[in-house]
Amino acid sequence: MSRIFITGSSTGLGLMAAELLAEQGHQVVLHARSAARASDARRALPQAEAAVTGDLETIAGAKLVAAEVKKLGHFDAVIHNAAVGYREAHRLTSDGLPHVFAINTLSAYILTALIDRPKRLVFLSSGMHHHADANLDDMLWKNRRWNGSEAYAESKLHDAMLAFAVARRWKDVFSNSLEPGWVPTKMGGPGAPDDMAQAHLTQAWLAAGDDPKADVTGEYFYHMKRRSANPQAHDPELQGRLIAICEEISGMPLPG
Repeated sequence: MSRIFITGSSTGLGLMAAELLAEQGHQVVLHARSAARASDARRALPQAEAAVTGDLETIAGAKLVAAEVKKLGHFDAVIHNAAVGYREAHRLTSDGLPHVFAINTLSAYILTALIDRPKRLVFLSSGMHHHADANLDDMLWKNRRWNGSEAYAESKLHDAMLAFAVARRWKDVFSNSLEPGWVPTKMGGPGAPDDMAQAHLTQAWLAAGDDPKADVTGEYFYHMKRRSANPQAHDPELQGRLIAICEEISGMPLPG
Protein backbone atom coordinates (compact mmCIF):
# COMPACT_ATOMS: atom_id res chain seq x y z
CA MET A 1 0.00 0.00 0.00
CA SER A 2 1.27 3.46 -0.93
CA ARG A 3 0.54 6.92 0.43
CA ILE A 4 -0.14 9.35 -2.41
CA PHE A 5 -0.76 13.10 -2.64
CA ILE A 6 -2.58 14.42 -5.70
CA THR A 7 -2.78 18.12 -6.55
CA GLY A 8 -5.96 19.48 -8.07
CA SER A 9 -7.94 16.45 -6.97
CA SER A 10 -11.26 17.94 -5.90
CA THR A 11 -12.79 17.18 -9.33
CA GLY A 12 -11.93 15.79 -12.75
CA LEU A 13 -9.02 13.49 -13.48
CA GLY A 14 -7.37 14.16 -10.13
CA LEU A 15 -10.40 12.92 -8.23
CA MET A 16 -10.83 10.00 -10.62
CA ALA A 17 -7.24 8.91 -9.99
CA ALA A 18 -7.77 9.31 -6.25
CA GLU A 19 -10.91 7.17 -6.36
CA LEU A 20 -9.12 4.42 -8.27
CA LEU A 21 -6.12 4.44 -5.93
CA ALA A 22 -8.38 4.34 -2.87
CA GLU A 23 -10.27 1.39 -4.37
CA GLN A 24 -6.92 -0.37 -4.74
CA GLY A 25 -6.25 0.10 -1.04
CA HIS A 26 -3.83 3.03 -1.16
CA GLN A 27 -3.94 6.00 1.19
CA VAL A 28 -4.82 9.16 -0.70
CA VAL A 29 -4.55 12.81 0.30
CA LEU A 30 -6.56 15.21 -1.83
CA HIS A 31 -5.95 18.86 -2.65
CA ALA A 32 -8.35 21.69 -3.40
CA ARG A 33 -7.85 25.41 -3.83
CA SER A 34 -10.58 26.37 -1.33
CA ALA A 35 -12.13 24.99 1.83
CA ALA A 36 -15.48 24.60 0.10
CA ARG A 37 -13.98 22.54 -2.71
CA ALA A 38 -12.04 20.47 -0.18
CA SER A 39 -15.26 19.68 1.65
CA ASP A 40 -16.89 18.64 -1.62
CA ALA A 41 -13.93 16.40 -2.39
CA ARG A 42 -14.10 14.71 1.02
CA ARG A 43 -17.78 14.03 0.48
CA ALA A 44 -17.02 12.58 -2.95
CA LEU A 45 -14.25 10.37 -1.54
CA PRO A 46 -14.87 9.87 2.18
CA GLN A 47 -12.14 7.22 2.43
CA ALA A 48 -9.49 9.83 1.60
CA GLU A 49 -7.07 10.36 4.47
CA ALA A 50 -7.22 14.16 4.26
CA ALA A 51 -7.71 17.10 1.93
CA VAL A 52 -5.11 19.87 1.83
CA THR A 53 -6.35 23.36 1.00
CA GLY A 54 -4.35 26.00 -0.84
CA ASP A 55 -4.37 28.08 -4.02
CA LEU A 56 -1.44 27.11 -6.25
CA GLU A 57 -1.79 30.31 -8.26
CA THR A 58 0.56 32.19 -5.94
CA ILE A 59 4.04 31.39 -4.74
CA ALA A 60 2.90 31.81 -1.14
CA GLY A 61 -0.06 29.51 -1.77
CA ALA A 62 2.14 26.79 -3.28
CA LYS A 63 4.54 27.05 -0.35
CA LEU A 64 1.61 26.77 2.06
CA VAL A 65 0.37 23.62 0.33
CA ALA A 66 3.85 22.12 0.54
CA ALA A 67 4.03 22.95 4.25
CA GLU A 68 0.64 21.35 4.90
CA VAL A 69 1.69 18.23 3.02
CA LYS A 70 4.93 18.00 5.00
CA LYS A 71 2.94 18.17 8.25
CA LEU A 72 1.15 15.00 7.21
CA GLY A 73 4.40 13.06 6.99
CA HIS A 74 6.13 11.13 4.23
CA PHE A 75 4.45 10.25 0.94
CA ASP A 76 5.40 7.46 -1.41
CA ALA A 77 4.20 9.37 -4.46
CA VAL A 78 3.07 12.81 -5.61
CA ILE A 79 0.92 13.32 -8.70
CA HIS A 80 1.17 16.82 -10.15
CA ASN A 81 -2.29 17.03 -11.67
CA ALA A 82 -3.40 20.63 -10.96
CA ALA A 83 -3.69 22.77 -14.07
CA VAL A 84 -5.74 25.33 -15.93
CA GLY A 85 -6.55 24.84 -19.59
CA TYR A 86 -5.88 26.09 -23.07
CA ARG A 87 -8.77 28.52 -23.28
CA GLU A 88 -7.50 30.86 -20.57
CA ALA A 89 -7.38 34.61 -21.09
CA HIS A 90 -4.25 36.50 -20.15
CA ARG A 91 -4.30 37.22 -16.42
CA LEU A 92 -1.49 38.03 -14.03
CA THR A 93 -1.37 36.65 -10.51
CA SER A 94 -0.62 38.81 -7.48
CA ASP A 95 3.02 37.81 -8.05
CA GLY A 96 2.87 39.38 -11.51
CA LEU A 97 3.04 36.01 -13.32
CA PRO A 98 0.76 34.64 -16.05
CA HIS A 99 -1.59 32.38 -14.12
CA VAL A 100 -1.22 29.53 -16.62
CA PHE A 101 2.53 29.43 -15.95
CA ALA A 102 2.06 29.94 -12.21
CA ILE A 103 -0.32 27.00 -11.78
CA ASN A 104 0.78 24.59 -14.48
CA THR A 105 4.55 24.97 -14.23
CA LEU A 106 5.77 26.92 -11.23
CA SER A 107 3.58 25.29 -8.59
CA ALA A 108 4.76 21.83 -9.68
CA TYR A 109 8.34 23.03 -9.33
CA ILE A 110 7.76 24.55 -5.89
CA LEU A 111 6.01 21.47 -4.53
CA THR A 112 8.74 19.21 -5.90
CA ALA A 113 11.41 21.39 -4.29
CA LEU A 114 9.71 21.58 -0.89
CA ILE A 115 7.87 18.31 -0.27
CA ASP A 116 10.04 15.57 1.23
CA ARG A 117 11.33 13.50 -1.66
CA PRO A 118 8.89 10.68 -2.50
CA LYS A 119 9.74 7.46 -4.28
CA ARG A 120 7.59 8.41 -7.28
CA LEU A 121 6.73 11.66 -9.04
CA VAL A 122 4.15 11.92 -11.78
CA PHE A 123 3.80 15.06 -13.91
CA LEU A 124 0.73 15.43 -16.11
CA SER A 125 1.56 16.86 -19.50
CA SER A 126 -0.62 17.06 -22.62
CA GLY A 127 -0.55 15.92 -26.20
CA MET A 128 -0.37 19.61 -27.08
CA HIS A 129 3.19 19.71 -25.74
CA HIS A 130 4.47 17.79 -28.78
CA HIS A 131 4.22 20.85 -31.02
CA ALA A 132 5.23 23.46 -28.44
CA ASP A 133 8.46 25.39 -28.02
CA ALA A 134 9.81 25.91 -24.50
CA ASN A 135 10.28 29.66 -25.18
CA LEU A 136 12.45 30.03 -22.09
CA ASP A 137 13.50 33.51 -23.19
CA ASP A 138 9.91 34.70 -22.77
CA MET A 139 8.20 32.22 -20.47
CA LEU A 140 6.26 35.04 -18.83
CA TRP A 141 4.82 36.38 -22.10
CA LYS A 142 6.25 39.86 -21.72
CA ASN A 143 7.32 40.18 -25.36
CA ARG A 144 4.65 38.14 -27.13
CA ARG A 145 0.98 38.62 -27.77
CA TRP A 146 -0.92 36.24 -25.52
CA ASN A 147 -2.17 32.99 -26.95
CA GLY A 148 -3.89 30.77 -24.40
CA SER A 149 -3.45 27.60 -26.41
CA GLU A 150 0.28 28.19 -26.88
CA ALA A 151 0.72 29.16 -23.23
CA TYR A 152 -0.95 25.94 -22.13
CA ALA A 153 1.10 23.80 -24.53
CA GLU A 154 4.32 25.44 -23.34
CA SER A 155 3.43 24.86 -19.70
CA LYS A 156 2.79 21.18 -20.40
CA LEU A 157 6.17 20.94 -22.17
CA HIS A 158 7.70 22.51 -19.07
CA ASP A 159 6.04 19.84 -16.91
CA ALA A 160 7.65 17.08 -18.97
CA MET A 161 10.98 18.91 -18.75
CA LEU A 162 10.66 19.06 -14.96
CA ALA A 163 9.86 15.36 -14.78
CA PHE A 164 12.92 14.42 -16.81
CA ALA A 165 15.17 16.91 -15.03
CA VAL A 166 14.24 15.36 -11.69
CA ALA A 167 14.81 11.89 -13.14
CA ARG A 168 18.36 12.92 -14.04
CA ARG A 169 19.07 14.57 -10.67
CA TRP A 170 17.34 12.21 -8.26
CA LYS A 171 18.47 8.69 -9.09
CA ASP A 172 16.44 7.22 -6.23
CA VAL A 173 13.12 8.57 -7.58
CA PHE A 174 10.93 7.30 -10.41
CA SER A 175 9.97 10.56 -12.11
CA ASN A 176 7.80 10.34 -15.23
CA SER A 177 5.35 12.34 -17.32
CA LEU A 178 2.25 11.44 -19.28
CA GLU A 179 -0.58 12.73 -21.39
CA PRO A 180 -4.08 11.63 -20.31
CA GLY A 181 -5.61 12.36 -23.71
CA TRP A 182 -7.99 15.08 -24.77
CA VAL A 183 -10.97 14.06 -22.70
CA PRO A 184 -14.32 15.74 -21.92
CA THR A 185 -13.48 17.21 -18.54
CA LYS A 186 -14.28 20.78 -17.55
CA MET A 187 -10.86 21.72 -18.90
CA GLY A 188 -11.05 19.63 -22.06
CA GLY A 189 -14.56 20.66 -23.02
CA PRO A 190 -17.58 18.53 -23.94
CA GLY A 191 -16.39 17.83 -27.48
CA ALA A 192 -13.09 16.21 -26.50
CA PRO A 193 -12.75 12.91 -28.38
CA ASP A 194 -10.51 10.69 -26.20
CA ASP A 195 -11.59 7.91 -23.86
CA MET A 196 -12.48 9.25 -20.42
CA ALA A 197 -12.32 5.74 -18.99
CA GLN A 198 -8.57 5.60 -19.62
CA ALA A 199 -7.64 9.18 -18.81
CA HIS A 200 -6.80 8.58 -15.14
CA LEU A 201 -5.29 5.11 -15.32
CA THR A 202 -1.68 5.91 -16.23
CA GLN A 203 -1.05 8.39 -13.43
CA ALA A 204 -2.53 6.01 -10.86
CA TRP A 205 -0.45 3.14 -12.27
CA LEU A 206 2.80 5.14 -12.17
CA ALA A 207 2.11 6.40 -8.63
CA ALA A 208 0.97 3.17 -7.01
CA GLY A 209 4.12 1.12 -7.56
CA ASP A 210 2.20 -2.15 -7.83
CA ASP A 211 3.56 -3.11 -11.26
CA PRO A 212 7.29 -3.60 -11.97
CA LYS A 213 6.66 -2.20 -15.47
CA ALA A 214 6.08 1.18 -13.81
CA ASP A 215 9.51 1.06 -12.13
CA VAL A 216 11.05 3.36 -14.73
CA THR A 217 12.18 6.96 -14.74
CA GLY A 218 12.52 9.75 -17.27
CA GLU A 219 9.81 8.25 -19.48
CA TYR A 220 6.68 9.61 -21.14
CA PHE A 221 3.41 7.68 -21.36
CA TYR A 222 0.02 7.65 -23.03
CA HIS A 223 -2.56 5.12 -21.85
CA MET A 224 0.06 3.12 -19.95
CA LYS A 225 2.34 2.79 -22.99
CA ARG A 226 5.61 4.58 -23.56
CA ARG A 227 5.50 7.38 -26.10
CA SER A 228 8.15 9.76 -27.37
CA ALA A 229 8.04 13.21 -25.81
CA ASN A 230 8.91 16.51 -27.45
CA PRO A 231 12.71 16.32 -27.87
CA GLN A 232 13.10 19.61 -26.02
CA ALA A 233 11.81 17.89 -22.89
CA HIS A 234 14.92 15.68 -22.81
CA ASP A 235 17.44 18.49 -23.44
CA PRO A 236 19.61 18.84 -20.30
CA GLU A 237 20.54 22.43 -21.13
CA LEU A 238 16.91 23.49 -21.48
CA GLN A 239 16.02 21.59 -18.32
CA GLY A 240 18.74 23.43 -16.42
CA ARG A 241 17.58 26.78 -17.70
CA LEU A 242 13.97 26.03 -16.74
CA ILE A 243 14.95 25.02 -13.23
CA ALA A 244 17.13 28.12 -12.86
CA ILE A 245 14.23 30.36 -13.92
CA CYS A 246 11.81 28.65 -11.54
CA GLU A 247 14.35 28.88 -8.72
CA GLU A 248 14.88 32.58 -9.31
CA ILE A 249 11.17 33.36 -9.45
CA SER A 250 10.18 31.23 -6.46
CA GLY A 251 13.27 31.69 -4.30
CA MET A 252 13.32 27.92 -3.84
CA PRO A 253 16.29 25.85 -5.05
CA LEU A 254 15.69 22.31 -6.24
CA PRO A 255 17.66 20.03 -3.92
CA GLY A 256 20.45 18.06 -5.55
